[in-house]
Amino acid sequence: MSKIGVRREGIPLGSIFGVPVSLAWSWFIITGFIVLVFGPTVARAMPGLGAGAYLVAFAYAVLLAISVLIHELAHALSAKAFGWPGAKITLNLWGGHTQFSSFDATPGRSLAVAMAGPGANFVIAGVGYVLLQAFEPVGVLALLWGILVWANLLVAIFNVLPGLPLDGGRLVESAVWRYTGSQDRGTIAAGWSGRVLVVLIVGYFVITPLTRNQPLDLQVIIVAVLIGGFMWVGASQGITNAKLRLRLPLVSVRALMEPATAIRQDSSLAEVTARLQSRGGRVILIDAPGNPVAVIDEVTLGAIDPALLAQSPALSAARALGPGAVVDANADGRALIGYLATLQGSEYAVIDESHRIIGLLSQARILAAITGKAH
Repeated sequence: MSKIGVRREGIPLGSIFGVPVSLAWSWFIITGFIVLVFGPTVARAMPGLGAGAYLVAFAYAVLLAISVLIHELAHALSAKAFGWPGAKITLNLWGGHTQFSSFDATPGRSLAVAMAGPGANFVIAGVGYVLLQAFEPVGVLALLWGILVWANLLVAIFNVLPGLPLDGGRLVESAVWRYTGSQDRGTIAAGWSGRVLVVLIVGYFVITPLTRNQPLDLQVIIVAVLIGGFMWVGASQGITNAKLRLRLPLVSVRALMEPATAIRQDSSLAEVTARLQSRGGRVILIDAPGNPVAVIDEVTLGAIDPALLAQSPALSAARALGPGAVVDANADGRALIGYLATLQGSEYAVIDESHRIIGLLSQARILAAITGKAH
């Protein structure tokens, strides 16, 4: 059966050693940028190439993508060696990234997986340099070979800088993680380190020429700002996500639920009103087997003429709950968030050990607990 309206995020390139690889559409943007910027440089260096200079620039972009692929493959294979599941590589605008499924990590293993990528680039640069000296190629081959060696060296050095979202950020994360016992606190520290790097990098390319009375190179500044913007966003996302995870222990069903009682769905609104007056809290409607099906909307209930309550069914003032929207009163933390992600709707009936409905949990209260913002 074909799927209609599903947007593909890129071009599948198959798999390498069991690791799926795809090419994001944004890769063509950076490739076009490389061709436009690097093409004229090649043309000036080798005037005889003519329009072929842009073909050489495109070849460089492809070689760079292969280097990034090897970098990401090193991440993926080292992760697989530790038993981390679901590795998947995407080549994109910023080079590429490797995605993993949920896993249990340690500071040492996390650092080893992170450093595998830059390590691969150092190897490519080193081997490439030795071969370059041994064979001494000329012409276009020499140009591409030399640039590839330097590109891998620079990518490796850049990636080991100590700040997120660079691989070197895991150095900071792992150190703080080992000291505090909290990976999330390590991530926050690495994120702030990444922000400091952004200021230093952008500041260097802007302030240094000014202090030396040199004109600003617009192309260099644009690249520095783009890279700085990418790093700042990545570091900020890391900090935000880590802060949210640190608040997960505050997400407890018993602490966040509103008290509630159950009443049959074939009851009248008069019976619901009597229940509210006698017990307070919220009222959840249940079907004959005892499954929660809806929650009374007190606003709607309050707008109904009291003379009509006895003749009005409870469902007339209720809003439906999602199928199976039931949560254990003792659930909390990350396991709770993962479970709720499998349910429909934004409200959930809370049951105790005896499977008796005792409360109502809303998504708004959970978000408020995670974000620290009032709902």
